Amino acid sequence: MKQPNIFFIMTDQQRWDAMGCVNPVVRTPALDSLARNGILFDQAVCQCPMCVPSRNSMLLGLNPWQVGVRNNGQGILDDAMLPNVPLPQMLRDAGYRTAGFGKTHWNNGLPGRPGSTRGFEVRAEGQSRESRHNEIGAVMMDDEDAEGLKAYYEETSEFGSGEENALGYIGKVSHLPKEHHRDGFIYKKCAEFLDGYEPDGRPLFLYFSLIKPHAGFNIPPEYESQYRLEDIPDVAEGPFEEEPEDTHMAAAMRASESLYNVHHNRKKVLAGRSREEKRLTTLRYWANCTFMDDLIGGVLRKIHEKGLDEDALFVFVSDHGEMLGERDSRFSKYCLFDSSVRVPMILAGSRVPEALRGTRDHRPAMLLDVYPTLRAAAGLKDDPALPGLNLLASCPAGENGDTELSRREGAFCEFHGGGAEKVEISPAWMYRTPRYKLILFREGCLPGTAWEKGELYDLEKDPHEWHNVYGEPEYGEVRRHLTERLSALIPSDSQWLA
Repeated sequence: MKQPNIFFIMTDQQRWDAMGCVNPVVRTPALDSLARNGILFDQAVCQCPMCVPSRNSMLLGLNPWQVGVRNNGQGILDDAMLPNVPLPQMLRDAGYRTAGFGKTHWNNGLPGRPGSTRGFEVRAEGQSRESRHNEIGAVMMDDEDAEGLKAYYEETSEFGSGEENALGYIGKVSHLPKEHHRDGFIYKKCAEFLDGYEPDGRPLFLYFSLIKPHAGFNIPPEYESQYRLEDIPDVAEGPFEEEPEDTHMAAAMRASESLYNVHHNRKKVLAGRSREEKRLTTLRYWANCTFMDDLIGGVLRKIHEKGLDEDALFVFVSDHGEMLGERDSRFSKYCLFDSSVRVPMILAGSRVPEALRGTRDHRPAMLLDVYPTLRAAAGLKDDPALPGLNLLASCPAGENGDTELSRREGAFCEFHGGGAEKVEISPAWMYRTPRYKLILFREGCLPGTAWEKGELYDLEKDPHEWHNVYGEPEYGEVRRHLTERLSALIPSDSQWLA
């Protein structure tokens, strides 16, 4: 069969429910159109709730513990040390023309030492050439719009590291034209490529990866004005003023001074805001999603105008979620609760069976599944060493279709701190089914203590994960069963699970 064009679209820190097709208050017409023409996997999770390990995992097709990149402070600088062929290189080797616009976040570059493009022939990024995002031969934003990037950094200077201190979440109306936003530059370079695109006999792999809706929330006014404060719901913050001591998040903050300080510095400001001010943060997050959706819509229109979607597969995902003030006024990610680990995932286009377009798949999908799905779309043989599944091969022929995904009971995620720790904290591991979530963790830093602690949530009865039933006798059989499933997915040196 002829190889289809493949379009990989990704945002950063977009919650699973921050799309109009899931939450009608959120305005995302471009993503909604993909969902209408594809499959929405509404139980999908990431493999690590932070940017760098999530993206390395997804683009290498392996779990973070297999890749060796487990938190945001890590990366593989030497391509010879990579544990698998990167997705763009794999597709290039399969005969694709490869073009990448926007964030990969390999962490494989250093100031004065750009990293490899890892298979992209054409590359552009909305970052500075002095950042760790710099790649050999890539066009960086300060190459072509140094004044715009400078103006952007000046506007967000009070937002702190990663633009996600308390002021980054409070946000403000941006006074910059959207082309001076880093995502505006990413869109511009992608649009220029598509405008000048001429087929060369090879199928196209186009990677379009935006930096937001990740904080900070400096929103162009045309997007913020699409929302009304009275339509914004209050955040479900939880029946406690502090994170309960028996959770992996509390243990992580005991082990990591940086995680503790970042959370409590935000909480000191954001928890004391009025109900309307808290709603404004949610409004600006959703407006950021609408801003990103508008850029995605522009790319989709150009793809259609060029006729590149006539034989195509579209993938849309985000790398992880956003807590947005839930439970103990927690923001950002860095935990295994659902708002952090669940992600939007859509497969769309002509390569999706017509009968499945516009459907929702409730089975446990993972970001790990993207790599084998695109590998199969490119016509390559299955690789049994990959832990993920080809999601299209796993689509059921009917309600009772017997497929690998149908037999997959739950999804896996892991957590190893934020990356600012002096010593990496002990891991926490998650196994999530549509009904239950099990989390097992250790106290302290590596190598950690030898005893096991755990959380178990009945997601059907307790969707906010407020009530840990790990020690309750009526859940004993569920706990034992899920522990067996989880123990089969983690490294063999973690025998503390026994």
